[in-house]
Amino acid sequence: MVQETGSELYRVDKFVVPAGLRDAFIERIEQTHAVLRQQEGFVRDYILEQESGPGEFNIVTLVEWASADAIGKVTAAVLKRHAEIGFDRQAFLAQPGVKADIASYRRLGI
Repeated sequence: MVQETGSELYRVDKFVVPAGLRDAFIERIEQTHAVLRQQEGFVRDYILEQESGPGEFNIVTLVEWASADAIGKVTAAVLKRHAEIGFDRQAFLAQPGVKADIASYRRLGI
């Protein structure tokens, strides 16, 4: 039987971002992750761009949290920062050619 390995939570966001929106999108990711890094429970993060392979998603972010308990406050902090900089996440993701797959994961003890 596969076991979970503790209380860590991993947020993995995968995006298809057309070349014309790439720079603006990366800038928003950097701004958002600057907020995430200041939050209680933050462990580490990665911002990845596809270099090769047939995969559909060209930008992937991964954030490790000490536990799921941190997420409520984090969401509020991110929404506050997005409002301050005038970023409408839903409008961005609704643009032609943009696609997102967003979920939280737990590590398996395999």
